[in-house]
Amino acid sequence: MKLATFNINGIKTRLPQLLDWLDKEEPDVVCLQELKALDGMFPQAALKEAGYSPLWKGQRSWNGVAILAKGEQPPLEIRRELPGDAKDDQSRYIEAAVDGLIVACLYLPNGNPQPGPKFDYKLAWFKRLHDHAQELYNSGHPVVLAGDFNVIPTDLDVYKPVSWKRDALMQPETRQAYANLLAQGWTDSLRHLHPEERIYTFWDYFRQHWQRNAGLRIDHILLNAELAPRLKSAGVDSWVRGQEHASDHAPVWVELGQAKAFAKRKKP
Repeated sequence: MKLATFNINGIKTRLPQLLDWLDKEEPDVVCLQELKALDGMFPQAALKEAGYSPLWKGQRSWNGVAILAKGEQPPLEIRRELPGDAKDDQSRYIEAAVDGLIVACLYLPNGNPQPGPKFDYKLAWFKRLHDHAQELYNSGHPVVLAGDFNVIPTDLDVYKPVSWKRDALMQPETRQAYANLLAQGWTDSLRHLHPEERIYTFWDYFRQHWQRNAGLRIDHILLNAELAPRLKSAGVDSWVRGQEHASDHAPVWVELGQAKAFAKRKKP
């Protein structure tokens, strides 16, 4: 199984690029963020024609998350919001059962400018994610947390740390929140398989950052203990970022082996 996450940065604007990527790379499950569209404007018909059944939660002009499953069977919705704050109406989280997995698609708040209310919201959202992720981790089911975390975990994950030292994405509190999440036992797929490689998933539109490969790694796929042993490979489809009218993110993906096949290999 190939599972991917992609901050599309406007699904109406970048639908051709999304469809092209789906056709070429053929992921089985996809988590999308930053749809920037109301529910009624989501391109359900085009995605179904491309062979994908979607589950989505939109929002006007901002945010929005979706899970796509290859084939005619759509993801089975579990929840459409992150627990812990009934007043939070931002569309940043959706969770579903797909092909035997629990898939949590998330778009963590950016938090800029910091300090301030947006950064406070980011840390509060992160705490809610931490609490719910612990429940998911302990569920006994294979679980994946995938999305745009808006976190630069370490200096290896940014082209020039000094340029981002005041940004909310790499504040000590942000990095500690991510470290606390991993401490539950989650496996950061890309970093696990490429421990010393500079890999980026985001290049902003300014100062020729894409052309200079001046990027950040802020899109992550985390696997719990039931799922991590099935991890075979992981990477970034960086070619998508080089397309005309591209998102400023590129898709991140993992290849997962079959559960039965893995169990059979583990027998003495």
